[in-house]
Amino acid sequence: MTPAEFVRHWQTEKDGLLELFMSTAGETLVSQRIASMGLSEQQTIALRDVLNLALTDTFYTLLLGLDGAASIGGVQHSYRVLDEDGDLICGDGRVEAEAYAQLHTDS
Repeated sequence: MTPAEFVRHWQTEKDGLLELFMSTAGETLVSQRIASMGLSEQQTIALRDVLNLALTDTFYTLLLGLDGAASIGGVQHSYRVLDEDGDLICGDGRVEAEAYAQLHTDS
């Protein structure tokens, strides 16, 4: 797996969480709480935008933390993330650029 594929999987996860949170089916506690708020369509759109930004920032920070470009819990280290073939995915700075390109250009 390449760093680009790794980040793409996290982008997909972020997008899936946003859809679950905003779902009217009430499959998560977050979606149930949002439904109980009785928001107008405009308010729902605004909330979706805010949640998207919050998730983007969270996933971006997590990926940068794994790559050693940001701290996790106030501690900054470079972590080596390997795929099942033993190939380096994260820990050499390549995820940082991919994370910005994929997460922040699509937000």
